[in-house]
Amino acid sequence: MVEVAFICIHNSCRSQMAETIGKDLLGDIAQVYSAGTENYPEVKPLALEAVREIGLDPTGQSPKLLDAIPPKPDYLITMGCEVECPYVPTTYREDWGLDDPSGQPIEAFRETRDDIVSKMYRLRDQILADHPELKR
Repeated sequence: MVEVAFICIHNSCRSQMAETIGKDLLGDIAQVYSAGTENYPEVKPLALEAVREIGLDPTGQSPKLLDAIPPKPDYLITMGCEVECPYVPTTYREDWGLDDPSGQPIEAFRETRDDIVSKMYRLRDQILADHPELKR
C-alpha cells in the first residue's frame, strides 16, 4: 500500500471530504490521511453532510495537524488553499485547486464533493500506473 495525504489550512472541509472519499475509493491500495497547517475546532457540518449524502460515514473525523500524517507520504495532495504549505517530503505532489465552500449553502459543498470524487478516480489511476503491483 502507498500513503496518501490530503492537506489544507484548517483540515475542516475539503481535506476532510477528501479523506472520507479517499478511504472509500483508495482504501484497497492506500492508507489515507488528512491534515491542516493551522488548528481548527471542528469539521464543518455541511462537509460531513455532503459525504453522508453519497453513502459514506465520516464519523470520528476531526481536524488534525501535519504531525498526524506520515513524515514522507507517497502522494501529497493540497486542496487549493492559495497559501504556501510547509515543506513535506513526498514522491508525488499535486494541487487540486478546489474552491472553499465554507460559509456557502450545501450546494457548494456538493459541488466540491463531486470535484473531489472525480479527482480521486484520476488519482487512483495515477497510483495504479505508478504501482502496477497494487492491481488486483
